[in-house]
Amino acid sequence: MYEFLLATAVAAERDALQRHADGLTVIVTGAGPAAAATGAAWVLASEPYKLAVSVGIGGGFAPRAPLGSVVVSTRVVAADLGADSPEGFLPIEELGFAPHVEQPDEPWAERIGTALGEAGLHVVTGAVLTVATVTGTAERTAELLARHPDAAAEGMEGYGVATAATMAELPFVEIRAISNVVGPRDRESWRIGEAMDVLATVGETLAALQAPGVA
Repeated sequence: MYEFLLATAVAAERDALQRHADGLTVIVTGAGPAAAATGAAWVLASEPYKLAVSVGIGGGFAPRAPLGSVVVSTRVVAADLGADSPEGFLPIEELGFAPHVEQPDEPWAERIGTALGEAGLHVVTGAVLTVATVTGTAERTAELLARHPDAAAEGMEGYGVATAATMAELPFVEIRAISNVVGPRDRESWRIGEAMDVLATVGETLAALQAPGVA
C-alpha cells in the first residue's frame, strides 16, 4: 500500500512539498474543485493509499490565520455551493441535495497538526472553505465569516479532494500554507515565497509520518 496521496493545484506547490522530502506521492490536478476531484478520483481508483491530503497555499482569515501560518482543517466546506435568494445564500442541503461539508479524519488531523507544530510551524486549526471564485472584497469576506465563524482559510481544491476520498472510503485532511489575507485583492501584500517555504516543511513532515515503521 502507498501511504499518502498529496494533491496540489500547481506544479510549484508540488515542487515545494518535495524540496526536502523523498518518497512523497504528489499529483498536480489543476485549480478548482472539479479538477481536484477528477484528478484525485482517477489516482485513488487505481492505487491503494492510507490518506488523501489536499495541500497547497491559500488565503487566511485574519486574525485567526496570519501570513506564514499553516492551517489544518477541522471541516472542509463548499462555501459557494448553493443558491442565491432574497434572504441570502442558501447552502446546497437546503435545496434538498447532499451536505456541502466534509469532515476530515480527526485523528490524522490532530497527528499532523502536532507534528507540524513540532517542526516549528505556527499551526492553526479551523474550517477551510473551498470556493470556485477567490474572495476579493471586504464584503464577501464578512459574508463568509458570518456563515462560517470557524473559518481559518480559503482554497479552491479541498472539497474536490475530500469528495473523491469519501467516495473511495479513504480518510482525508486539508492543509493550507497561508500566503495572503482573505479580503480585498492586494498582490503586493502576498507572501507566496514564504508560504512555499512552509510547504517544504509540510512535505518533510508528511514524509516522516508516512515512513515505514511509523505507526
